[in-house]
Amino acid sequence: MKIFRGFRHPDLAPACALTIGNFDGVHRGHQAMLALLRNEARNRGLPACALTFEPHPRDFFAEKFSRPELAPARIATLRDKLCELAAAGIDQTVILPFNEALASLSPEAFIRQVLVDGLGAQYVLVGDDFRFGARRAGDYAMLDAAGRTLGFEVSRMNSYEVPRPATPGQALPADPGIRVSSTEVREALARGDMAEAARLLGRPYTISGHVVHGRKLGRELGIRTLNQRFAHWKPAASGIFVVRVHGLTADGSPLPGVANMGVRPSLDPHDVNGGRVLLETHCLEWPAALGPEGAYGKIVRVELLHKLHEERRYDGLEALQQGIAQDCADARDWFASRHSETRRQTTRDRI
Repeated sequence: MKIFRGFRHPDLAPACALTIGNFDGVHRGHQAMLALLRNEARNRGLPACALTFEPHPRDFFAEKFSRPELAPARIATLRDKLCELAAAGIDQTVILPFNEALASLSPEAFIRQVLVDGLGAQYVLVGDDFRFGARRAGDYAMLDAAGRTLGFEVSRMNSYEVPRPATPGQALPADPGIRVSSTEVREALARGDMAEAARLLGRPYTISGHVVHGRKLGRELGIRTLNQRFAHWKPAASGIFVVRVHGLTADGSPLPGVANMGVRPSLDPHDVNGGRVLLETHCLEWPAALGPEGAYGKIVRVELLHKLHEERRYDGLEALQQGIAQDCADARDWFASRHSETRRQTTRDRI
């Protein structure tokens, strides 16, 4: 997949089939839309293009009006969003900086300057709640009318739903469907329901990035950790998690682990990553071939599988060490219980 910041690039395709969105999390609703776009693009002999924004428009307005509560919790880093768009078969992604100039564009100007002149859109696919332009004044009807005038096709896709989980002992609700959205994913992550988040995403919730240097406190405690920065200040998930780590073994096999996602309240302000959101992961099994320094600079993927508890502040390093040891024991128990359940299910299937 080709990635462009802005649309003034000679390598940008002169025409495309386009969809537009923030794509935070690239959940199952996004995936369904991207699959439809890919099919329509192939039928027209066009590259499939995703137009997205950085920062998130609500981040921009939160900063502009000094109202941090307006900013949505971020599900994915830009790296992970782009990786998922590539996995969905998108040919090119254009990242537009969401700034004052873009925010003030009228819907008509956005269509003409961005969609037509900038991207050469010949087919545009949007969601059923799509709004665009200054003050979100543009809607599907306006876009469709502009397409007929300016010579591009417009389609919209209805909401993507998954069945609502059944509660034991309760009848199914009259409307059993859940509309898959980034908001639903954020809510599942906020309450620590990693199974529901995975169901909405179509995969385990994953964070990837380079392993960076930290204070090396883990060495003092005898617990080596992998540090990855989460660029956004407001992550959708936080706390202590059972995880699976990809990218460290020669054969590609994942490693079990336990991770802290957050700002590490027990550390002092002199920590090199102090104040930054960090995913700090301890592998329950460390590959001997890596040695103590072998992970730095590697890009690893960490799947957050199960939440153990919220971040805790410990009084001193001894208490912190005991807390981490308990988290490791709980993580091992979780993996063991999952292994036992898998064996029981395999036995039932054979019977």
